[in-house]
Amino acid sequence: MKAFLLAAGKGTRLQPLTFHTPKCLVPICGKPLIEYWFDLFELYGIDEVLINTSHLAGKVEDYINNNLKGFKVKLVYEETLLGSGGTIKKNRDFVEGEESFFIFYADNLTNINLGKMLEFHKEKEKEITLAVFKAPNPGECGIVELEKDFSVVSFIEKPENPASDMAFAGIMIGGPGLMDLFPDQDVFDLGRDVLHRVAGNAAGYIMDDYLLDIGAPEKLIQAEKDVKNGKIKFSRKLNSGGLI
Repeated sequence: MKAFLLAAGKGTRLQPLTFHTPKCLVPICGKPLIEYWFDLFELYGIDEVLINTSHLAGKVEDYINNNLKGFKVKLVYEETLLGSGGTIKKNRDFVEGEESFFIFYADNLTNINLGKMLEFHKEKEKEITLAVFKAPNPGECGIVELEKDFSVVSFIEKPENPASDMAFAGIMIGGPGLMDLFPDQDVFDLGRDVLHRVAGNAAGYIMDDYLLDIGAPEKLIQAEKDVKNGKIKFSRKLNSGGLI
């Protein structure tokens, strides 16, 4: 399988750290955030990844070229940010002919079991699977309402009156039909402009793995503590060929 890793954000809430360090290269216990993602990709056999860049793109390119051998990485530079949906639309040829593919928001730290998620996706036979988690503050997230069979009933970005406490984790599996839901514009966001259209054609995979949005200084501090305490780690010995 192939994957989009959306990594072009400026990381404004992490300033001044991100004045000189791209958000995806922010270190957690001395290891750049993006490398935790590639640990996950190696574990589950994802070896073709498209990464969008913008802020300090040259530093991301240098890091990828010098440290992530063995992966097929396509870097796409966005002088003007296209949004999470716009990036995928512009680069839809990257997954042309693929039955399914992953999309990841790179500002998360996670050890999600992608094998289980893919099995779930195949079992539910939906075009789209959204990874969801129980949110402590639903009003601050994109909220997914599910049927008992895990079919998605609705998606609302940061609702005033949340219909559930299941939030989108910034991890999804899509198929060719996802592109049919895209608006007729070049710059748009998955959460704001697309996911409210997936009802009836998507399932929600409830994850119980570690997940933390590295979007603010206090979250970065929490991530450091969690890594040091062993809350997130990867057992590559479990890899027996990955997903493919």
